[in-house]
Amino acid sequence: MENITELIERLYFKDGKAAYEALQLLETESEKSNEVYKFFDRFVELIEDSNSYRRIRGLILIAANAKWDTEYKINEIIDEYLKHILDEKPITSRQCIKALPNIAKYKPELVDCIVEALEKSDTRIYKDSMQPLVYKDIMSALKKIDR
Repeated sequence: MENITELIERLYFKDGKAAYEALQLLETESEKSNEVYKFFDRFVELIEDSNSYRRIRGLILIAANAKWDTEYKINEIIDEYLKHILDEKPITSRQCIKALPNIAKYKPELVDCIVEALEKSDTRIYKDSMQPLVYKDIMSALKKIDR
C-alpha cells in the first residue's frame, strides 16, 4: 500500500478518480489497522470543506475508523457529523446516513443521539426526486442500528 500520508493528501485532489482511489485504499486499511485513525483530525477538517465530495470522504473515513476511536474523538464531533444528515447536497446526506450504522456499532454511547437525529430529519428540504431516496436511507440506517 502507498504511504498513508500520501493517500490522505490525495483526498484533496481535484482529480476525482485519484481521490476516490485514495478513499478506497484508506477505507480498506481502516478495516485492518488503526494506522489511518492517526489522521482523524484531517477527516474532521474534510467534513467542513466547501466541496461536497471532500465532505463525503471525511464522513466515510470518520465512520470507517470508529472502531479505533479509543480517544473518543467521534464523541467530541458527533454534533458536527450529524449535521450532514441534512447536508445541502443530498448525495452527501446519503453517504453520511449510510455511514452512521458503523459509528453506532462501535460507539454504543452515541446510538441514542444518532437515532434521534435520524428520526428528526426532515427530507422535505430536498427536491421531490431526492426526498424518497434520503428517506429510504434513513429508514435503512435505523433498521441497522441496534438499540
